[in-house]
Amino acid sequence: MPKHVLVTGGAGYIGSHACKALTRAGYVPVAFDNLSTGWREAVKFGPLVQGDLLDRAALDAAFSQYRPIAVLHFAALSLVGESMSDPGLYWRSNVNGSLNLIEAAVAAGCMNFVLSSTCATYGDQDGVLLDEDTPQHPINSYGASKKAIEEMLKNFGAAYGLNHVIFRYFNVAGADPEAEIGEQHRPETHLIPLMLDAIEGRRPALTLFGQDYPTPDGTCVRDYVHVMDLVAAHVAGLEWLLAGKGNRAFNLGTGHGFSVRQVIEASCAVTNRAVPVIEGPRRAGDAAALVSGSQRARAELGWDPKRSTLPDMIRDAWAWSQKPGYQG
Repeated sequence: MPKHVLVTGGAGYIGSHACKALTRAGYVPVAFDNLSTGWREAVKFGPLVQGDLLDRAALDAAFSQYRPIAVLHFAALSLVGESMSDPGLYWRSNVNGSLNLIEAAVAAGCMNFVLSSTCATYGDQDGVLLDEDTPQHPINSYGASKKAIEEMLKNFGAAYGLNHVIFRYFNVAGADPEAEIGEQHRPETHLIPLMLDAIEGRRPALTLFGQDYPTPDGTCVRDYVHVMDLVAAHVAGLEWLLAGKGNRAFNLGTGHGFSVRQVIEASCAVTNRAVPVIEGPRRAGDAAALVSGSQRARAELGWDPKRSTLPDMIRDAWAWSQKPGYQG
């Protein structure tokens, strides 16, 4: 019998890479996506169910048709600035949608759940290496909504025995090294593809949001993880649950932070091109520095983020952006 896994947001950036990793691990990914930000063309490794998490009937139908052994939940609104200006949108979509999904999974007897959460649940804790025991104090509605979903999973675990793994990850970058899929948001908001688009003239310049943060060069510092390393951890988390190892939260990062200016310098070195930059004000809700302590994932899951170097992430993203038909 095929081992179906329901992948919410499976037509999106991370979800589509997860579908490829699941296929290689012997599973059949079923992408559940409303295609509001995902791409139908990214669904290459299993069936697509076009539906919305706020539509309980569509979720029930998907569980009934495919009888998945687990859920990998990536679907979410994730723009920090938007979450600050329209918090209701984030609570309705992320929290209500996740509640629908969790209740549908429990009703269908699908009791293995992997949540794609975020380091934004920790808030702004400058100079602290964030590990799984760091107190969670989100400073924006996106992080708050993800923290609420984490709490929801714990409640459903206690009440119904829903097995769950939570991944709090840091800035995701790069693309499939084979350039079969990659990063392509509508609109694009992530640093590396924005830089590459500026290099290629697909946008006038990269806007540098804030130059007065309490960091070595005044720009935000982030921990970057390659998308293929990230989804490898999610497959490992799925197999952790299937082996009956219990509920667990893991951070996913490298433990090394890079400022926006350092990422710009690395992009120039990889592409041998200049990045046009204009300076802008800080964005509300942006933390100065977020760096992960990920020893638990390394020790317990055997996770090794070997592609998560700035040159590799930029190189893979650059190769993807050079493909015919890429829409930056």
